[in-house]
Amino acid sequence: MKLWPFLMFLVITFGAANPGSQSPKSAEEYNNRGLEKQNQGDLDGAIADYTKAISLKSRPDILATIYNNRANAFMSKNNLDGAIADYTSAIQLQPAEFENYYNRGVALQSKNNFDLAIADFSKAIGLFPRFALAYNNRGNARSAKGDIDGAINDYTTAISINPKGADSYYNRGIALQAKGNVDGAIKDFSSALSLTPSFYLANINRAVALFDKGDLDGAIADYTRALELKTDDAAIYYGRGTAKQKKKDLEGALSDYTKAIEIDPKHALAYANRAVVKSLQRMAGADADFETAFRLDPSLKATYREFSEKRRKP
Repeated sequence: MKLWPFLMFLVITFGAANPGSQSPKSAEEYNNRGLEKQNQGDLDGAIADYTKAISLKSRPDILATIYNNRANAFMSKNNLDGAIADYTSAIQLQPAEFENYYNRGVALQSKNNFDLAIADFSKAIGLFPRFALAYNNRGNARSAKGDIDGAINDYTTAISINPKGADSYYNRGIALQAKGNVDGAIKDFSSALSLTPSFYLANINRAVALFDKGDLDGAIADYTRALELKTDDAAIYYGRGTAKQKKKDLEGALSDYTKAIEIDPKHALAYANRAVVKSLQRMAGADADFETAFRLDPSLKATYREFSEKRRKP
């Protein structure tokens, strides 16, 4: 399941913003105009202004800030290599500023370069030991590398620093879930939801944990809440369908599998499980659903073959 990272956007202006009717002359003025463009969604225009600002003479601290701002704009365009290069330039100019290490770590993590990301988050923590976001994201990187215990330790530290960080509770819940600590995961997802009731991903993952504990009504309630917040997610309908199917609500399961297929016509598992429900209800269309499921995902044949073949026997 998706973990929850954060990027620190340090969009710093120098003095008063330059009026749009005047042409910028200094690096600071180009930077400020770049920020205005970035805030308006004109990322290419912002990058052009930051590039011009970098070409002009300015103090190292100002230049470092401009590199950081251009890196943030590159991140918004998903130009990770450009962002990493600019954060590196900012670090070279101001090696004691923790924010740029952290942001470069986020960019490196986005490129799945987890070892370097961990190194940058660790550097940021060394410069600012109470940096909850850095612990949270280092936990994400460690989790991605399979170091679940290390990730849990980092999330726990982030929570101790910022007890109101819903993302850290959520991420620790994911890690606990991976270790089979279902009760601990449910507790963390509940904490995340108490802090941020619209955190529908926490509803989804708590539903999975509740399903594993056999609390089908609780799982269905969480999936339903998630659908109130995210109405177009086939996976949520599919998950709720599995809970309804296990609860013997076959009509409800059929409806949810059908909705999942409407949203995602390539959802092989939804076709396979709908075929099972149709078979149990002696409805037409089961064979067609099995055929579609096996065509979309041939590996499902081994799982569902016995059921699909048994139903054909007189």
